[in-house]
Amino acid sequence: MEPRINFQDAPKGLYELMQNIETYLKKSGLGHSLIHLIKVRASQINRCGYCLDMHHKDTLEAGETFQRLYLLPAWKESPVYSDAEKAVLNLTDVLTRISESEPEVIAEAYERMTPHYAKGDIANIVLAICQINSWNRIAITFGSVPGTYKPNKVKAAENMN
Repeated sequence: MEPRINFQDAPKGLYELMQNIETYLKKSGLGHSLIHLIKVRASQINRCGYCLDMHHKDTLEAGETFQRLYLLPAWKESPVYSDAEKAVLNLTDVLTRISESEPEVIAEAYERMTPHYAKGDIANIVLAICQINSWNRIAITFGSVPGTYKPNKVKAAENMN
């Protein structure tokens, strides 16, 4: 199976722009573990095989536990996530399925965040959710092949710092 568009064939500015957002998020003060959970959860909902492969590998390389990854589809009833993480996963679900979410559901998801995060952090979490949803749409449209991603161990270690 060959991708429809390789990232090398995409306009240079597209990839650079997306990478600039990734760099911003890494420096935003959000925990890298939290960003990884957002990426895996949104990719599950969007059924993006390439991104699931990538983010499972990167997340495990960065020190996340296998248990927390395989329980992610059942995050609501799982005791391995904190209340703060559950609030983020709830917002991830709501915003990833935004066309199915009524305004009051979005408002409730936001309110669930406020005991745990300042407004600036919530804004950065929303950006992280938007970013992975964009990556998922790019990877799916480009036809990126699941299973072909090779993690960069040095990059993964840096992401957890």
